[in-house]
Amino acid sequence: MSHATPDEMHTPQTPEAAPPARLLRLPEVIARVGLRRSAIYQRMSEGRFPRSRSLGPKCAVWVEAEIDEWIRAVSRIQTD
Repeated sequence: MSHATPDEMHTPQTPEAAPPARLLRLPEVIARVGLRRSAIYQRMSEGRFPRSRSLGPKCAVWVEAEIDEWIRAVSRIQTD
């Protein structure tokens, strides 16, 4: 069994470490994408919008990076 030295225990994270994922609630998703709740859930069921994650019986969240990527993809389609 190996033990960490005091220096190894206090090593700061490297700057390349990714920041933690930010989670968005529905009102912020609506504000960012400009779609109503029903349109978001319709597109989710069709596989055309990022899926929400359930944090509990009445708490749905979306991963910010997935919403940002969806916005970029829609923007690329509109500029082509």
